[in-house]
This record gives sequence, C-alpha cells and structure tokens, in this order.
Amino acid sequence: MSSTESTEEFGGTGRRKRAVARVKIQLGQGVITVNRRPLDEYFPRPSLQQIARQALEVTKTTSRFDVNVKATGGGIAGQAGAVRHGIARALLEMDESLRVDLRKEGLLTRDPREKESKKYGRKRARKRFQFSKR
Repeated sequence: MSSTESTEEFGGTGRRKRAVARVKIQLGQGVITVNRRPLDEYFPRPSLQQIARQALEVTKTTSRFDVNVKATGGGIAGQAGAVRHGIARALLEMDESLRVDLRKEGLLTRDPREKESKKYGRKRARKRFQFSKR
C-alpha cells in the first residue's frame, strides 16, 4: 500500500473451536476474500457463507467494506464461525455504536465449546476400551 492511499484498515481476531480467523476490513465494494480466495469458493455451502456474512448483514454494511481474512486451524464450519466473530470484532473497532446490534445477535460472544482432550488409558476423552471378563 503506498503512502498516498488513505484507506484506513480495521482488524479483529475471531475464534471458534480450534479455528482462528484474522480479519481486516476497509472501505470498498463488499468483496470478501478468505485465504486469497473468494468467499463462495472457500465456503462452498450457502449456510457457511451466510454464517460468515452474518455480522455484515446485521449491521447493514454488506456492500460497504472489503473484507480480507486469513483463516487457520479447525474445520470449515469452525472457520466460518471464526470469520463471523472476527468481522464482528473488526466492525466494533471501526464503530463502537454497532455494539448494541452485534451483542443482541450474539456475534461478539466467542463460542466456548471445545473438543475435550483424549485421556490416557481410554480410546477417546471418555470412551473406554471394551471390557473382557475372560
């Protein structure tokens, strides 16, 4: 970015499950890219696209900002939730007055559900190996 351009950039980090999304928003035409790919290519399912766009739709800023996301870890659904969380945080950094709408929709709350870690002597976190009497 050259010094003559004065596009201000706002960032936010979103997390869900094991996924982390680093989000940067700036004024633009409403283009969303995730890991250098268009949103509809990265998230092929319409439900995941809707989840990722939810924060922009709630604040009615869908076509106002260009969103650039770097998503890592977790699965595709977790990443979509992380993108939503990151966009909500970036919008909040840009304009504090959006907090009420974002909070009402629950977009600022990090989903705390995580996979429980595996325990030793077990197959998974809680499942035991099959018991054999003889």
